[in-house]
Amino acid sequence: MFRNKTVYPVYLTIRNIPKEIRRKPSQHTHVLLAYLPTTCLEHITNKASRHRSAANLYHACMACVLSPLEKAGLDGLAMHSGDGILHHCHPLFACSIGDYPEQVLATTVKTTECPKCDIPPDEMESHTAPFKIRDLHAVLDALATIDVGDLEFVQACRDAGIKPVACRPNKIDTRCRRLPPNHHICLFMKGITGLSCVSGAKHAQICCFLLGVIIDARLPRNMSSTHLLRAVRGLLDFLYLAQYPCHSSETLSLLDEALILFHNNKQIFVDLGIRNHFNLPKLHATHHYISMIHFFGTMDNYNTEYTERLHIDLAKDAYHTKNHKDEYTQMTQWLKRKEKIVHHAKFIHWRLHNNTPHHPNPRPASLSFDRTQTLAKHLSAKAVPFRTLISDYGAMYFCEALARYIAQQNHLGESLPRSCLEALAANVHLPFHSVAVYHKIKWLSVDARGHGDPLVTVDSVHHSPENDALPARFDTALINNGTGQSVGVEGYPVGQIRAIFSMRERDAQFLFPPTHQPPKHLAYIEWFRLFSSTPDPRHGMYKITCLVHSGERVASIIPISNIVRSVHLIPKFGPVAPRHWTSNNVLEECDTFFVNCYIDRHSFVTLQ
Repeated sequence: MFRNKTVYPVYLTIRNIPKEIRRKPSQHTHVLLAYLPTTCLEHITNKASRHRSAANLYHACMACVLSPLEKAGLDGLAMHSGDGILHHCHPLFACSIGDYPEQVLATTVKTTECPKCDIPPDEMESHTAPFKIRDLHAVLDALATIDVGDLEFVQACRDAGIKPVACRPNKIDTRCRRLPPNHHICLFMKGITGLSCVSGAKHAQICCFLLGVIIDARLPRNMSSTHLLRAVRGLLDFLYLAQYPCHSSETLSLLDEALILFHNNKQIFVDLGIRNHFNLPKLHATHHYISMIHFFGTMDNYNTEYTERLHIDLAKDAYHTKNHKDEYTQMTQWLKRKEKIVHHAKFIHWRLHNNTPHHPNPRPASLSFDRTQTLAKHLSAKAVPFRTLISDYGAMYFCEALARYIAQQNHLGESLPRSCLEALAANVHLPFHSVAVYHKIKWLSVDARGHGDPLVTVDSVHHSPENDALPARFDTALINNGTGQSVGVEGYPVGQIRAIFSMRERDAQFLFPPTHQPPKHLAYIEWFRLFSSTPDPRHGMYKITCLVHSGERVASIIPISNIVRSVHLIPKFGPVAPRHWTSNNVLEECDTFFVNCYIDRHSFVTLQ
């Protein structure tokens, strides 16, 4: 403590320093590891709650500070000794040095108890009272039950003789951090429950995965989650239906049904203690949406997002260009001159293009999904060996799948049984050992309305191995097997893209007949099982699992033109999200997923 400031420093030293040196501060054998918070949490009025929160804060900070030691202790790391020799070391956290209050805080025992043994507090004065050293394994097992349930965790801690103190992140935040990446998904790696001043864009991003992260979530008092899922689904369906660029009597009926679904199940929020009532003007305004659409057209024609965006161009930019004196006169004058410049630029453009007026043919808005698939102009990797495709890209059966594809293309129109196809593939000889690889597919928007809109990337699929800067990423996609229609999931299995590649022209001419040359770009896909006949009635999402044969993922090679769009899979977390799952490995660790139908309007129309 110095003046009126307080700090809580944590120091670190290593064991193999002689104590004659370590105990001399002038030898600098200790380093400052961290400053812990010293807040008294005075805003928490209940004394017991304040003490529990302070203990939770201490353990959360120490868990963050010591977390790098976990991987280093297990895997080891290279370290130089004093003589310059490089050693492979496994640094382990050996002990914590502190006075009695700090020992009580670190070991989570109660005050007046011994942090080291189980002797009762009222027998500490005895010199002959029996005692046993606390069982560290029992304590760790008790702390591990935090994911089982609150009551089980409290009981296990009581049996182990410790207080139920632990650092547990919010369940929703835990699931948010484990969602796989996607072009349409913003990953909230710190969770969503701690957000403040959430903008409209952030709300829209949260809506893309909110329903998926509460599936299988355990509610207090073992309450059923059916009403919660239906209430959230009804509200999300209403929001997405209201954003349609065109409406019919059928879609307006669906809009009304979605609102009824929410109101029929909204009582769950009262039962959970989240709300006391729903007397909210914005919620009541949803009853007027259908009549507003009848009177004024679709909602995207008078969305307040447009006027909010105009604040930047017509108010904020104009204000920042002035000297902030007599601002209204200067702002309006600046905007008037800016408009004249824009008009003059358009006139020059018109004259330079031979005075030809542009009269686009008006087309009504639709829900069509018109996109143009494209690859990068340049290769991501010119020659990737087959062994690298297997080890780094995870294309475990690339050679076998390519041989099967070649055999199929050489016998088009023939119905080959599996055994015959495998025999033909076994006789295929590949005259090369590497292929050119692309790491990204993009879909660009199409100017369907004829307004001269610029091309914008509206979707993408990434498939790249791990490098020094980024972890490996292999996205999932919706793939047309040749029978898919414009709406619905029939004929559209889901696959995980492992590699997009192309063969040299001379190799293709050698392997394929001249009349059946393959597409220039092919994809190695690992498949998921086909969609079920209907989605889950509670949350409206399809559940799919990995397609496995003899314990291995089923894979094949297809033309990339069959890849329709990206698709986002939400893992089936169960009551508790496994700790070893991360956003980077969840597609590999989990085998059951829910197909997210809320990432954009096309997925909402198609995947429900």
